[in-house]
Amino acid sequence: MNVTSIKTIYVAEMARSLRTVLQSIVSPVVSTSLYFVVFGSAIGTRITQVEGVPYGAFIVPGLIMLMLLTQSVSNASFGIFFPRFTGSIYEILSAPISPLEIVLGFVTAAATKSIVLGLIVLATASLFVPFSIQHPAVMLLFLVLTALTFSLLGFIIGIWADGFEKLQLVPLLIITPLTFLGGTFYSIDMLPPTWQVVTLFNPVVYLVSGFRWSFYGQGDVSIWISLLMIVLFMLLALLIIQAIFRSGYRLKP
Repeated sequence: MNVTSIKTIYVAEMARSLRTVLQSIVSPVVSTSLYFVVFGSAIGTRITQVEGVPYGAFIVPGLIMLMLLTQSVSNASFGIFFPRFTGSIYEILSAPISPLEIVLGFVTAAATKSIVLGLIVLATASLFVPFSIQHPAVMLLFLVLTALTFSLLGFIIGIWADGFEKLQLVPLLIITPLTFLGGTFYSIDMLPPTWQVVTLFNPVVYLVSGFRWSFYGQGDVSIWISLLMIVLFMLLALLIIQAIFRSGYRLKP
C-alpha cells in the first residue's frame, strides 16, 4: 500500500474544505445550533424528561448523529464526484494507485471532516444544555465508525450521481427523514407497540441508540446490536465499492 498516494488525496480533500469554511463548517454548526434553540428550549419546557434524562440533553446525541450522517455522505459524494465532473478522475485511475488507496484517501478525508464537525457540535451543545458522557471511548468509536461508514456510502453516491442535483437526493430524501424517524428527538418506547416494531426496520435507529447509550448508558436497542449493525453497514458498503471498481461502473471513459 502506497501511503504517499493516500496522503496526497487526503491532503487535497482537506485543503478543499479549508477553502470553503463557511459552507463546510460554519453552516452545519449554525443549523444544528438552531435545533438546540428550537427543540431544546421551546419543546424542552413542555417535555421535561425522557427516560430520566432532561429533554435538552436527550436530543444531543441524535442531533450530532443527524449532522454526522448528512455531512459524511455530502463530503464523500462531492469529493469523488468533482473529479468525475472535471475529468481529473481519469488521471487518478491511470496513476499507479490501487482502488483501495483511492477509497482510503477520499473516505478518510470525508470522515475526518465529519468527525471534526461532530466534536465542534458537541462542544457547541455544551453551551446550550448540560449533559454527561458516561462512556467516552464508545462515543468516539461510534463517531469514527459512523463517519467512515457513511463516507463510504457517500463515495458510492458520488460515483452513481450523474449531476449535482443527485448528490443531494439521498441525503435530503432518505437519510434526513430516516434520522428524524430514528429516535433523534424521542425514544421509540414512546411510540405505540406496532410502530415500535416498524421503527426497528429503520437502520438509523441502531446508530442513534448506540450513540445515545455512550452518553447516558441507555438506548432503544442493545449496544451490541448497534455495534453489529454499524459493522454490517460498513461491510456492505465496502462490498459495493469493490464491485464498482471491478466492473468500472461510471469510472471508465
